[in-house]
Amino acid sequence: MPKGYLSLVLHAHLPFVRHPEHEEHLEERWLFEAITETYIPLISVYNGLIDDQVPFRITMSLTPPLLNMLADPLLQERYLKHLDKSIELAEKEILRTRRQDPRFEASAETYRNLFVHTRNIFADRYDLDLVRAFREIQQAGRLEVITCGATHAFFPMFKEHPESIRAQVHVAADDYERHLGTRPQGIWLPECGYFPGVESYLEEAGIRYFLVDTHGIDHAEPRPVRGVYAPILCPNGVAAFARDLESSKQVWSSSEGYPGDYDYREFYRDIGFDLPMEYIAPYINPDGTRLNTGIKYYKITGRRDLSQCEPYDWHQAGQKAADHAGNFMFNREKQVEWLEGSLGRRPIVVAPYDAELFGHWWFEGPRWLDVLIRKIHFDQDGLALATPSDYLDLYPDNQVATPSASSWGDKGYSEVWCNATNDWIYPHLHKLAERMHELAHHPRLDEAPILRAVEQAGREFVLAQASDWAFIMTNETTVEYARQRTLDHIENFNRLYDMLQEGEIDEEFLEALEKRHTIFPELNVRHWG
Repeated sequence: MPKGYLSLVLHAHLPFVRHPEHEEHLEERWLFEAITETYIPLISVYNGLIDDQVPFRITMSLTPPLLNMLADPLLQERYLKHLDKSIELAEKEILRTRRQDPRFEASAETYRNLFVHTRNIFADRYDLDLVRAFREIQQAGRLEVITCGATHAFFPMFKEHPESIRAQVHVAADDYERHLGTRPQGIWLPECGYFPGVESYLEEAGIRYFLVDTHGIDHAEPRPVRGVYAPILCPNGVAAFARDLESSKQVWSSSEGYPGDYDYREFYRDIGFDLPMEYIAPYINPDGTRLNTGIKYYKITGRRDLSQCEPYDWHQAGQKAADHAGNFMFNREKQVEWLEGSLGRRPIVVAPYDAELFGHWWFEGPRWLDVLIRKIHFDQDGLALATPSDYLDLYPDNQVATPSASSWGDKGYSEVWCNATNDWIYPHLHKLAERMHELAHHPRLDEAPILRAVEQAGREFVLAQASDWAFIMTNETTVEYARQRTLDHIENFNRLYDMLQEGEIDEEFLEALEKRHTIFPELNVRHWG
């Protein structure tokens, strides 16, 4: 009998990026890199555990934008081309390193083998359909997939527009069912953004639980007697689980956690930046912008000067990941042992992370996860893996309390998504919210052209709401792209709104938007009613 439970929750999300008007588009590589470095490695870990009959339970959010991109035929074909170019580059690297720097020839061969394996999983095993992979693993009883807001909209910024939050939740639940064949039990609130009352929209959609950051439960009213090591029930019965700081920081922190270890692969040394442009140009952006290729030959080493990094040792890094998995398990064993005695029941330690940490940012992350799950099964009996819904089934009676308004991110109270860099977007989005509510009550929704235009207006609105754009503006990465995406969706919505007001639909414009922004093909506009 375990003394407590560990709930690993991986949040897999990317904004909806699809540009059929361009042969290649820089931001589409966000998806391609995530598939190669995170999603297929995780699928391979899960399938390996199933093949070896190692029982496990893990939770992943697959957000609606991500599900729609993974299921999109255009992006599937473009990813396959990207993967073939990666294999071609790795083949060239084997020859180049053999001639110029034999220290890296074995690494080049390993990358080639990894890319070939990735292609086999993607093209041969799943016929380009990774949604099917996650669906089958969920049906095998090992993975619990939860949903998110329809486009990861930051809910606290729409508190005065409840129909917009309701639509974000219901559109997401509908889309989850379309892809995965069932209704979601849980939801990752976008950016863990919560304010009292959000749970009412979740209850309407049949969602049992959501996740908040630590202080969301620490400052709940009344104060939870079991802290963050048991869920609380909102007054309407929807459960809230909170992040455990200790287990989270041990993994996600690049300075204090495992990913910063000197033996792990250095993310920022990539041949896309190191090698001559005339050699690498065919494998990066068409405009000549240097980009990551995924081929990296150096380890972190502990030096600030990246030019002084030492060659990456695959075996050494793998052993370090195994050591860290054992350390993490030991710490969780001691943690739940102590908590059980003080709480009067078996605790749950909720450890949520961005899924892209595993493989993309922390190359050894999937290996760490694989070893951790195996060690939990074979090497001890005081700790068990569980999903939040597993714990609710075990302990349905919990303290009733209301979480405090909160988010994750810097300072924990929404500042990342509303500050001087991005606050200009919200007056526009709030006006769109009013107009979308109005359109949901259009008197001619039974007419096909009118309904199509209102549906597309709904798509443009939710795409403009994506929290990713505000986040990018705060962090000053691809700011111009984020700004332009926001403005484009606002402009598209307003043009459709004006057409609907005038009663004349520009079919050519509408059809072009439908072909370009294909998210939510079965959108129900009455969710805004």
